[in-house]
Amino acid sequence: MSMTMSRRSVASTDSSLLSLMASVFAVFLVTGAALPALPLHIHDRLGFGTFMVGLVSGAQFAASLLSRLWSGSVSDRHGPKRAVIAGLIMAALAGLSYLLSVLVVANAALSIAILLVGRALLGAAESFIMTGAQSWCLALAGPGNAGKMIAWIGTAMFVALALGAPLGSFLYETGSFASIGLATLAGGLATIALVAPIPAVKPSPQGEKAVARVLKAVWLPGLGMAFAGLGYGTMTTFAVLLFVQRGWQPAWLSFTAFAAALMVARVSLGPLPDRLGGARTAMIFVVIHSAGMALIWLSPYAWLGFVGAALAGFGYALVYPGFGMEAVGRAPAEARGLAMGVYTAFIDLSLGILAPLLGLVGNTAGLGAVFLITALVALCAVPIAVRLQSQPHTL
Repeated sequence: MSMTMSRRSVASTDSSLLSLMASVFAVFLVTGAALPALPLHIHDRLGFGTFMVGLVSGAQFAASLLSRLWSGSVSDRHGPKRAVIAGLIMAALAGLSYLLSVLVVANAALSIAILLVGRALLGAAESFIMTGAQSWCLALAGPGNAGKMIAWIGTAMFVALALGAPLGSFLYETGSFASIGLATLAGGLATIALVAPIPAVKPSPQGEKAVARVLKAVWLPGLGMAFAGLGYGTMTTFAVLLFVQRGWQPAWLSFTAFAAALMVARVSLGPLPDRLGGARTAMIFVVIHSAGMALIWLSPYAWLGFVGAALAGFGYALVYPGFGMEAVGRAPAEARGLAMGVYTAFIDLSLGILAPLLGLVGNTAGLGAVFLITALVALCAVPIAVRLQSQPHTL
């Protein structure tokens, strides 16, 4: 009898984990659909330059940054289910903002202002959904599977982003940016129905000094991820524009190659941080990621540019779970949701500040220079990973 109940419990947990990954997939599928369409819509339809493209993208990352502590606190105090559902509501509102911005496209300034609001809502949505889903998975699967859980949730996200890129190109070509808004609105609402049946987990009480303790524990792996995470922002913001500029078609394949290679790495090597250690794994893979970004900058041929994008994605795949495992392992057990929120906030801080600056670099030195700078900045994470290796954690 006990064995049968144990099997049922395992099956129920597995089903909940799959549903969580499916919900992350559904939301980021429509998020990915905006990646190839948004730069073209801003640049070609609204008539703005690469600085505005970077600013609009940076608004999403800035909103994610500002909401990370909030989302982590909500997840720990009220349970990750509430955090995820709140994020899904914001995602639906982001889609509604996209639609409103299209209605006033004749007034480019007003349209871009509404679009900025939509991107900010989507940034906050991403924060709540990812922080809540990761905390939920950690609670269901246990801390011994921390690296694997972080990798699996990230895999669901990047598979969705990879498939979303061609979907977005198709929607944009056939129905303009309004179709992206409709897809985002519908995706957010539909995913709420998917998440609702998943059992909630009991929230963990926090001490008054939880934030200070988490910051002290997480800042070093967070800083490493801030340097390495710039590559993700560069690929989502500038890859399509660079590939179009160089005549490398289909341009959407640049990010799809990045995300597909990332998916392959996480599916085949997902348990590696738990076995090899988070810091060591991050150190190895950030070098691979940097090499891929540099290859895009150097490449004189389209096929080599796509290879560079894939190499960058393969390397980025295990940097996030590697440093993330170090962050969770150093944080108090009752504040893992907050720890993941603070950890990811370092990426948002990096992208929110540097994405617009990289846009200025693209205006003056060319888009290729953006990829070179990204490759060099990523390598700054290597000495941080070396230091983390010498500091054991408790996970």
